[in-house]
Amino acid sequence: MNEEVFKAVTDTLNRGESAALVTIVRTEGSTPQRVGAKMLVYADGRTVGTIGGGCYENDAFWKARKSLETRRPLVARYELADDIAEESGLICGGQMDVYIEPLESSAHLYLVGAGHVAYHLSSAAAPVGFKVHVLDDREKFANVERFPDATTISVDDVPSWISTITFPSNASVVILTRGHRHDLDALRALAQRDLRYLGLIGSRAKVARLYATLQEESVPLDTLRKIHAPVGLDIGAVSPQEIAVSILAELIAVKYGKIANVAPLRWAPETEQLTTISADN
Repeated sequence: MNEEVFKAVTDTLNRGESAALVTIVRTEGSTPQRVGAKMLVYADGRTVGTIGGGCYENDAFWKARKSLETRRPLVARYELADDIAEESGLICGGQMDVYIEPLESSAHLYLVGAGHVAYHLSSAAAPVGFKVHVLDDREKFANVERFPDATTISVDDVPSWISTITFPSNASVVILTRGHRHDLDALRALAQRDLRYLGLIGSRAKVARLYATLQEESVPLDTLRKIHAPVGLDIGAVSPQEIAVSILAELIAVKYGKIANVAPLRWAPETEQLTTISADN
């Protein structure tokens, strides 16, 4: 049975999908399955393999679905002589620990804009497992000489290219274009796409202006809350290299569920604009 699970894991990762692997890691007393029994759970509810059936497997199934949302592993403990076992007809009298681990293929990172920050971010992100994709409308900047570690490099009109792409479920996008107009074009095309992470470089004043424009275009506030702007963790970064480090740190934190993929916003009556707020305000 585990061979079927192992094959499904390999196929899942090759397809770029996500799933949670449920494994019995400890048993005591009489249990319906041995240590090592596995079940693979997909976000859409499909499963491969079993850890013994019954209500406790159903409970582990829902915990696995939750772990795919949080991207955090967990251990669940089951007493097989309790009510959950009695409902299943599995009065085995044992105990069982189950390790639930979310799995996913390499995360995809799309850099919209190929300037100095994108150059350093690509160099740092590829070695830690991100598949980097670079997009710019200038071949002088978007080329293999500048981005040797990139999986793909595209030279195209930004909004047009975005309209043709289907992003993987674990895609992160960072907008790093050369100007306000290009940022707005990219943000308008990306704001309502289903992305793990969307970040925008720029000052708080610039971000507020872009948000106000999108609100005038009826982009929902909840959509704007999902944008990380100004992009990156607040570590006082100044140089392109430091800014790239701050962005990568935030990407990694979101990847492992260490920070929520929601940015706080508030309305500033004095300026009639949206602005981001820091966690300590």
